[in-house]
Order: sequence, then structure tokens, then C-alpha cells
Amino acid sequence: MVRNQLTRRISVASGRELADTVIKNGKIIDVFNGEITDGDIAIVDGFIVGIGKFEGKNVVDANGRFISPAFIDGHVHIESSMVTPPEFAKVSLLHGVTTVVADPHEIANVLGVDGIQYMLDSSKNLPFDVYFMLPSCVPATEFEHSGATLKAEDLRPFYQEASVLGLAEVMNYPAVQNTEHDMLDKIMDAKKFGKKIDGHAAGLSANDLNVYMTAGIRTDHESTTAAQAKERISRGMYLMIREGTVAKDLKQLIPIVNDRNSRRCLFVTDDKHLDDLIRDGSIDHTIRLAIQSGISPITAIQMATINTAECFGIEDKGAIAPGYKADLVLLDDLNTINITEVYKEGKRFVENGVLVEELKTNPLNESNRLKNSVRFHELFDEHLHIHVKNSKANIIEIIPNSLITKHIIEKVNVCEQGMFQPSVDNDQLKLAVIERHHLTKNIGLGIVKGLGLKSGAIATTIAHDSHNLIIAGTNDFDMITAANAIKEMQGGLIVVNQGKIIASLELTIAGLMSERPYLEVATSLHEIHLALETIGANKDFNPFLTLSFLSLPVIPELKLTDIGLFQVSKFEHISVDTNH
Repeated sequence: MVRNQLTRRISVASGRELADTVIKNGKIIDVFNGEITDGDIAIVDGFIVGIGKFEGKNVVDANGRFISPAFIDGHVHIESSMVTPPEFAKVSLLHGVTTVVADPHEIANVLGVDGIQYMLDSSKNLPFDVYFMLPSCVPATEFEHSGATLKAEDLRPFYQEASVLGLAEVMNYPAVQNTEHDMLDKIMDAKKFGKKIDGHAAGLSANDLNVYMTAGIRTDHESTTAAQAKERISRGMYLMIREGTVAKDLKQLIPIVNDRNSRRCLFVTDDKHLDDLIRDGSIDHTIRLAIQSGISPITAIQMATINTAECFGIEDKGAIAPGYKADLVLLDDLNTINITEVYKEGKRFVENGVLVEELKTNPLNESNRLKNSVRFHELFDEHLHIHVKNSKANIIEIIPNSLITKHIIEKVNVCEQGMFQPSVDNDQLKLAVIERHHLTKNIGLGIVKGLGLKSGAIATTIAHDSHNLIIAGTNDFDMITAANAIKEMQGGLIVVNQGKIIASLELTIAGLMSERPYLEVATSLHEIHLALETIGANKDFNPFLTLSFLSLPVIPELKLTDIGLFQVSKFEHISVDTNH
């Protein structure tokens, strides 16, 4: 800000000059006192300069509506929406979200620093603020192969970027506990630059949290029970209450929120598919659920605005007050959070559910790596054979709408040659993770229960966190057909039945995001859902997003990497065959 700008803002604040815009006749949500006030809101250069009695060049009549600070998503992987940052911004603005704290962990696992740079570049010059936390664990563990490895020295230059707030979810707890040098260097770099550090404390005990807090890790979004949530707050952490597409934790966690601790709680989506964002919403959806669960509307709005801003040290967002950006949401009703208008820095971008301003998009960096990231050797039936000697196997059992899986042992069908045979009747399907970055020929094989497919196969290159190709199917032929089609598409989602592709979505950017407009992507996703019904997939959860987390070896209990079946509690690979 130059002196002339400050001079004018002060002049308007003191009543000597007209504001650019004044919003009148609104009920202002005061997130500091937790109450509703009134007054004119004076805006200059996109900033609020006063609340009281003001006149402006442009006057907006709120007509008695509630005026809330715009919503902030405290932790999100934009890549999980399967659209680029500009398209993600369009959807988010419609739901009152003008700011997100993003972790480009997904694309970094595929493309390393090039992926981070792409996300930074494509998020600039938008009427939507994307802050970044740098991926701390690429790869997430040493028990899988990702497209890149990021050391402390790789991340260090990014701290010079104004949009970088800190170090993203530290998920490799053993590396912190064992004081591994590179992990400590990453943590110390964040501290050196005065940045924040996010946690990822899935399955960690209260004593384990001592280690994280001592290291300077101050948030966690992996609580799944009220007891875990309370432990994190008592240790001094900010509690991130997650409501995404797979992980839906709000109803389990919200009972611990009260008048004494609510300011230590905030909302995040983490991973949310585009169709869910369009249909249900983003942080606005989470606010509604919190209100339905008994939280007062103003407290819920605090958790979606000022709490998040304060958690990350964003000093000019999250409130309606002088010196804060004029990022505002007009609401018809506080209980339903019905959004009528959305303002970004004093300019109206949404009116009655429609974007009224065009968002400029940044040209795509057409690097070869960005769009040609799916590589693996030719597949044959024998590559998918699972040998089981005694007909009992270690199986991954899905828990609907949870990232956590169960480790179960069941009797399985075995052919004369001693190989596992998928069973639709027993809901035991074959699962494969194929390394797609370095032509290693690695293929991890396992058995999954709970997807419910009656025929065919499904496959995707969205497979957290290394994003290898993951396939689940009722037969080898359809699984190989799906793999080959994904390779031809250079990434995406696909549904195959009886050797035919019945629905697909190309994700050509790192195998994670589409170059197409979000409405076109949404249409393809709808076709995929119809195809999933055709092959009998479980309707109680999103099969593709659930599939994409079956390869994540930092969430209990049993997962599959490109190396093989992985038991998270022991941090080691195990055989599918219980006889080993």
C-alpha cells in the first residue's frame, strides 16, 4: 500500500471523503463479540474502513439481510476437486468461500516442485485467495513410490512466495519422533521464516501429541472421535473439523465444541469431489451441519471465518471490521445459511446463485511433465495373480464414509492353481496398485471388501498420496482393460464392464485435474455415477473417492501400495496370504 492509498482510507474512515461502496440496512455478524450489530459498512480499495454512518459513490441496500464475513476453508487439496484452481474458485465463490488454505500435496507427489509451481501460478490474479502450505511428506512414507521426493532444500525457496503460509500436514510421525534430519530441517525452516506448521495426527495418542506440539505442529484435521478432538484442544492444538466427501467427521466431533473452546475450532473440507461441492457446498455446508447439530449460527460462522484466519495469522480476513478485506456474504437466513450475494474485496461476484463477474484464467503451463505423467509397462493376466495357500487371506474392509479401513481375515475362493478368485457374492474384489511414474514394474495386489461391485472394474490415477494407478475389479480382463484405457487417457477415472468403457473422465493434468470447465467435468462425473450403478457399486459412499484412499499408508489400518499390502499400525508390509 502506498501513502496515497492510506491517506484516502483514513479520509473516508474519518468522514472527510465518500467511500467507494457503502452497504446499508444490513445485520452485521460481529465475530469478535459473537453478536449481531447494525451500521453502514464503508469500503475503499476493497477494504472495510468503517462501520457507522457513511455515504458512498455506490450504495448497496442489504434490505435487512445478514452480512457475514466470507468463509475460509482451513485445509483443502484443490486437486481432489479434479478441476484447476480457476475452476475451483468459481465453484467456491458460489458457496461464499473466498479464501482457502491449500496443500498441493497431491500434485507434488506426481511432479514435485513443478507441481507446486503450477498450483502457485494458476492461482494468481484470481478474485479468490489461495494460500499454500508446502507439502511436508513427499512421498508420504518410504513404503511406496511417488513421482517425486521433496527434501527441505527443495521447499525452502517457496517460503519467499507471499501466498505461502507454512508447512503442510506433517503425516510422517515416526520421522518427527525419531528426529530424522530432513524432517527436522523442514520444521526448522518453517519456524525460521515465521511460518505455521500443520499436523496430521491420525491414530496418535495424547502422548504422541506431546511430540507434535513440542516440534511446533499446531493443528490437526484427523480427529474422528470426540475424545481425540478434546485431547488435541487440551494439548494446545487448533481442532480442524473435517467434512469432505469420504471423511465426514463433524457429527462425531461437534459435541465437544462449547462456549469455552469454540474459538480453537475451525472447519475444513480436506478432500471433496466436484459434484459434492456443487450439490452440497463447501464450508457453507459444514456451517449448516453444525447449526443442525446444535451449534449457534454465530459460533458456526466464527469457526468458518475468524478462527481460521487467526489460526493461520491472516490478519486482514475473517471479520467485518475496519482494516479487513471486504470479503462478504449476504444471507437471507442464519439457520439455513442461504447465500444471496458474495463480495470479494468489495466487488459483487455472486448474485442469487449465479456468478455475475467473469473470472480470468491463467494460461496452462504446457510442460511435457504436466500432461504426460502416466507410464507403466504392458500388463498381462499373470501380473494380477494373487497366490493364497490356505484359502484364508488378509483383507481390506471399507468403513463407509471413512478414511480408516479394517483389517479382517476371511476365507476366500481359490482356484486349482492356488490363486485368489474374486467373489461377487462375498463382496471380495481384487485390488491392484500399479506404479505409474518411473516404469518400476511394481504392482501391489490385495483384496478389498465393501465396494459392492457386481461386475466390471473401476480405476483411477487419483490414489493418495503417491497417485499411482489403483484398480478394483471382479475379473482380470476388465481390470487390464481399465488400466490400458487410463494410460491412453493419461490419467482419470474409468468404469469398465465386459471389456467396454461405459464411463470415463480424463484428468490430463498430472493424472489429477481436468483442463475442462467445471460444469463439463460435473457432467462426466454424473455419467460415472450412473455407470457405477450399472455395475452395482455400493451407494452408501463415493466409490471412487473411497478407492483413492485405499492406497494411503498413513491412515489405519490396512492399505495397499505399489509394493504390497501395508499394515499401518506396524508400519510394515504383510502378505495377502495369512500363511506367510
